[in-house]
Amino acid sequence: MGRKVTLATCSLNQWAMDFEGNIQRILQSIKEAKSRGATYRLGPELEISGYGCADHFFESDTFLHSFQVLACLLKSPVCQDILCDVGMPVMHKNVAYNCRVFFLNKKILLIRPKLALADNGNYRETRWFTAWTKLRRTEDYFLPRIIQEITGQKRVPFGDGVVSTIDTCIGSEICEELWAPNCGHIAMGLDGVEIITNSSGSYHELRKAHIRVDLIKSATAKSGGIYMLANQKGCDGDRVYYDGCALIAINGAIVAQGSQFSLKDVEVLTATLDLEDVRAYRNSLRSRCVQAASSEAYSRISTEFALSSDDDVGIPSYQPIQWCFHTPEEEISLGPACWLWDYLRRSGQGGFFLALSGGIDSSSTACIVASMCHLVCQAAKQGDFQVIQDARKIIGDSEYVPADPQELANRLFTTCYMGSENSSAETKDRAKKLAEQIGSYHIEINIDIAVKALLTIFMTVMGVMPRFRAHGGTLRENLAMQNVQARVRMVLAYLFAQLTLWARGRSGGLLVLGSANVDESLRGYLTKYDCSSADINPIGGISKTDLRTFIQYCVNKFGFTALERIYKAPPTAELEPLSEGQLAQTDEVDMGMTYSELSVYGKLRKQSGCGPYSMFCKLLHIWRETCSPSQVAGKVKHFFRSYSINRHKMTVLTPSYHAESYSPDDNRFDHRQFLYNVKWSWQFRNIDEQVKRMESQQMQDKDPTQNKIIGPDRQHHHSPTGSSSSGGESDLHGGHRQGGGFGVLVSHGVEVTDNKRKEINPPASWPVSRKKTNVDQPVIMNF
Repeated sequence: MGRKVTLATCSLNQWAMDFEGNIQRILQSIKEAKSRGATYRLGPELEISGYGCADHFFESDTFLHSFQVLACLLKSPVCQDILCDVGMPVMHKNVAYNCRVFFLNKKILLIRPKLALADNGNYRETRWFTAWTKLRRTEDYFLPRIIQEITGQKRVPFGDGVVSTIDTCIGSEICEELWAPNCGHIAMGLDGVEIITNSSGSYHELRKAHIRVDLIKSATAKSGGIYMLANQKGCDGDRVYYDGCALIAINGAIVAQGSQFSLKDVEVLTATLDLEDVRAYRNSLRSRCVQAASSEAYSRISTEFALSSDDDVGIPSYQPIQWCFHTPEEEISLGPACWLWDYLRRSGQGGFFLALSGGIDSSSTACIVASMCHLVCQAAKQGDFQVIQDARKIIGDSEYVPADPQELANRLFTTCYMGSENSSAETKDRAKKLAEQIGSYHIEINIDIAVKALLTIFMTVMGVMPRFRAHGGTLRENLAMQNVQARVRMVLAYLFAQLTLWARGRSGGLLVLGSANVDESLRGYLTKYDCSSADINPIGGISKTDLRTFIQYCVNKFGFTALERIYKAPPTAELEPLSEGQLAQTDEVDMGMTYSELSVYGKLRKQSGCGPYSMFCKLLHIWRETCSPSQVAGKVKHFFRSYSINRHKMTVLTPSYHAESYSPDDNRFDHRQFLYNVKWSWQFRNIDEQVKRMESQQMQDKDPTQNKIIGPDRQHHHSPTGSSSSGGESDLHGGHRQGGGFGVLVSHGVEVTDNKRKEINPPASWPVSRKKTNVDQPVIMNF
């Protein structure tokens, strides 16, 4: 009696619109599944075309080429005697659907469209597809002639059906359907579907993996059954990294776990499971049995094929396992590293170029490249031919085999310290020591000659020479002097990226890496078109807090002891003259807020959907032990002024690895205007009125022995690093960074500066001794 089935799921590193490569990876996965005795193979969502085709789904060619690939799969001997389940776009009655196609031995059994489309986060599925709304119903789909010639079929079932084999029944969910409140796996389970599959295009976010696992464990624990997940893996041409995690579960227990991060293009996961375990478990859930007895039936498509064999007594079945989750530091080390490798090998470039300043951000970017080099060498050691072949192509050596991460880094990773007369010997030495430990090809340049040349041009035309504030210059002069340094660094970065390999006797160019973190982008603490302007940015979706813990992780993981000094050093831009050889600026003082505060602002703004007033109301309680209502009001106002003044920078933000759910990325994730009325007059008035009511109430209830409220002019909120913020009412909020880029900018009526990023934002009450900039004027000055 057949009761044990061997099932296969997989994670594939598909590439949008790469039909040639995609079909090869699909065939390889089917071949591996069959070699392990599997009789059913599940693949990722839209695996034929690639998930991230975006507006290419508007093109008829995408549908044509998808069917051409399906025709090749149907004809391939590899795909015989195994039930295959592949993902592709299908047009039915002039409506585009995101579909699964079940086929067996040159016959299509069912085309199953997606019922719930994903539109949150980076997803925009309803832009290209329509959800199927005819639940539990199928109708005829007329096949194109290229498929008819192979299958001999003119029409096949299309819709919300399930596939019934001789020994069991298989139903399908597609990605978002697992997450939807009214999910289909419950209804299918009640109707006797024993194997439920989910083909996914799910991307990585820090600390997200457990949600996916918990949903699947809960689904099978509540209703019993087998649940399989297939997911895409890698960078398919966009800002997100699809993070695999293929799995197989039964009756609330995980029995097979795939990797979340890997350089393998094809990863197949199999498990042998006993169908009688599903039946016994479900029968023991008496309330489920009552509901199942009255459940509405699905349209069943029958096939004379069995997933099990008659003689399976000697085949061992599953054993539950404990899911192993990565720590956030491991996720930062692995996810962006795999993303960088995919981007590099598919871009045709010869490596990376990074402006390494000796600060935490640029050092984090460097460590991620180092992690990538370790992963490449590990994969080569394990005999991954595709990785070895890609490395040879990048390096330009047909015999090369990567074995030593430092040696590999020297070939494909160039770091550059771009010093000036305002740079300290300390940051230069920190950058050099880290580069030595990573193994990068490190160079040091001085930008003073280029800066002076540009200033000479200005003086020749205008007849005046700007000066730093420390030398008697005005605020505007000071900003201009910092800006010119920043943008010279960007120009030099691209010059060296284009010509470094040529100078070293190799062909090709280098991809310029950026290193602005998510908090600085949110605050606008970066400069347009300085070294924050790059080709790609592996840390652009990661918070400063997480990067600090990541730096500590790298000390232990890779032995990069140079990071210890970097961790302890205060972040700084080094764009202004040093004070007796010492640093004269720090990021948190310049910004007027701490990085920990920035993370709170970002999560409330994006995750909790808070505007100024709602954020103020929530922070009243969160910060009640450290801040008075008027101080909270000042902090919230300062954040929203800074955010709105600098929002326009997000329109040119370097494409960054998406890792954080409060990212301000304007391209797809965080859609908002970039021209604001920075006064927020209506919103701020609501805050002020609430503060007055609370202060009035406090005066009425005042008990001199209990009153601990300190006035906003005296109380400071201290950061974990020892710097302090005065609630947005300090004299001057600038911002620089030494984190790996350099720059200065003046924006909407407020001037922004940063070595890699910096912003100067006039507070509500400017000191009389300074020339006041009217922040209420909606004037845009893009420097």
